[in-house]
Amino acid sequence: MKIIQSESSNIYIGGASLTEHNFSSYSNIAILVDENTNKYCLPLFFEQVPSLANALIIEIESGEKNKNLTTCNLIWKELSQHSFNRNSILINLGGGVINDIGGFTASTYKRGINFIHIPTTLLAMADASIGGKVGVNFSEIKNQIGLFKNPTSILIYPKFLQTLKKNQLHSGFAEIVKHALIANVELWDQIKKTPFADLNLQKIIEISVQLKTKIVLSDPYEQNTRKKLNFGHTFGHAIESYYLAKGIPILHGEAVFLGIILELDLSNISKEEKTEIKNFILSNFSLPHCPSKLEIHKYLKNDKKNMTGKINFSLLNGIGNCSFNNLFSINEL
Repeated sequence: MKIIQSESSNIYIGGASLTEHNFSSYSNIAILVDENTNKYCLPLFFEQVPSLANALIIEIESGEKNKNLTTCNLIWKELSQHSFNRNSILINLGGGVINDIGGFTASTYKRGINFIHIPTTLLAMADASIGGKVGVNFSEIKNQIGLFKNPTSILIYPKFLQTLKKNQLHSGFAEIVKHALIANVELWDQIKKTPFADLNLQKIIEISVQLKTKIVLSDPYEQNTRKKLNFGHTFGHAIESYYLAKGIPILHGEAVFLGIILELDLSNISKEEKTEIKNFILSNFSLPHCPSKLEIHKYLKNDKKNMTGKINFSLLNGIGNCSFNNLFSINEL
């Protein structure tokens, strides 16, 4: 088992990540799931931790469209009705949506109870569960309401990846590609020449988690260098919000891949590097239609990273090298 130290919690990666964790010190335990993790992941979890078979199960509907305050009310109501106190804990068993909304509801219930992330998707294992960002969508804008709050622990059990469809695995891989492009040339060289099916995903997850953790520790509240992690996400979040508003949500990683492609055109890298990255993405991953910049205009204007009335991008200066606070007016885009 690999153990990576974060700011206020440890990240455990490997087969023993669940069995070696001590849950006995809490007065009440709830497990937050959606209908998919309830069906496919909760049985695997109970195989490893049978002592929690009597924990309170809170099920919410899956999908980004349900990451909102209405769902928060459901979770808070369940915790309150079952007399959860400040010595209770919420276990977030799921992907990025479960981690985001579970962390947010736990952090605000009774001014904060402990929570543990147990990510079940590649996206959550490699990225979303790491870094202490929790929150919900509001008024069709992604992650408008939230805060920084670290879980007590993050337990990464790679066997959960066996429950995922190919498109979910590919979606998660977008964040790994992003990590490689902003900070790790060796990782980029590895993934671009290795067929996806041949990758050692546990090892790739370890590298990705170490990379993101190092960046987050240097800038926990995203005042400077942590902004590099937003590469692909300014356009990406706008595209995701656009599809969410249309009632046909796409996967987060699909939006990030499209965002990377668009933000490459703003980046100060060679034509050859742009072509190499775009060809890798487009030849290996099936992506939805990319809306025009005019269609996502209002979502770009509402991006929480914006400064002085301008859209704020993190952009590549080369593969493995990223800059932040690159400001563009809407007209320049």
